[in-house]
Amino acid sequence: MEALRFDGRVAVVTGAGGDPSLGRAHALLLAQRGAKVVVNDIGQLPAALGYPGVASAEAVVAEIRARGGEAVADTHSVATDDGAAAIVQTALDAFGRIDILINNAGVCRVVAFEEMTPEDFRQSIDVNLMGTVATCRAAWAHMTAQGYGRIVNSSSGSMAGFAWQSAYAAAKAGVFAFTRALAAEGAEHGILANSVIPGAFTRMVMAAQDESSPWIAHAREHMPPELVSPAVAFLAHEACPFTGECVESMGGHVSRLYLARTPGFEAAAMTLETMAERWPEAMAGVDPGIFRHDASDPRAWHIKPYVPVAGGSQ
Repeated sequence: MEALRFDGRVAVVTGAGGDPSLGRAHALLLAQRGAKVVVNDIGQLPAALGYPGVASAEAVVAEIRARGGEAVADTHSVATDDGAAAIVQTALDAFGRIDILINNAGVCRVVAFEEMTPEDFRQSIDVNLMGTVATCRAAWAHMTAQGYGRIVNSSSGSMAGFAWQSAYAAAKAGVFAFTRALAAEGAEHGILANSVIPGAFTRMVMAAQDESSPWIAHAREHMPPELVSPAVAFLAHEACPFTGECVESMGGHVSRLYLARTPGFEAAAMTLETMAERWPEAMAGVDPGIFRHDASDPRAWHIKPYVPVAGGSQ
């Protein structure tokens, strides 16, 4: 088929300065295919999160320009309304429009619920969920005015209920639902909104997993971020034929994630005892492919020790 390109389109990719990172891979691919790209990253995180290396929006922009692409750097945080508005304004100032918004910025604290501070929980919601809301709000009026927009929001498999990721799971489940609501409202304005559940070897993964983890070794070899980006770019392309969907992309495998319900049962005179006796009927009929969490001991994941810290960043 004919190559899919983004000539004339302007894209904003948040959290795109890390290496290795999903955002960087997305930005590089979009620029390679002709998009003008705003590479956003604040370039820092609380030390206790343990992310290796330093994220740099400027470094990724230099990579894009060295390959003949067009890009500018932005270092505002998605975690405030003013920061989100400034990110979109960077696109408008540099390129005159915004066609594509890829919300990739995020933080993940892997810690038992009872050990997480209220400040840590709020930071996860502020960055992962409310940061996504804020950037979408900032871009929305411009997309509706031009009658075109593509929004790709990053959710996570954690929303199925991973242990030691209660805040992250809650935020990413919110992103999933929020994106479906955006899709319902955006269709009449030419705006498509979809979410992606990515899986790749990134700085965030390295921070959450011990180096001895077999999963780390597998991800390092078989799950580079560059294998996720084609799915994200397709969702961001004008040829994308759907909206309100969630696509999982990991290591070259792509699938659709969706909500489902069982046939259930009816009882005209519902009582507590009726529910206690007939609950297996409500639970029966689950598709074996349904999205669920394997409730194995999370310590088997070789999770690194965590030290709560106050403060917020992207």
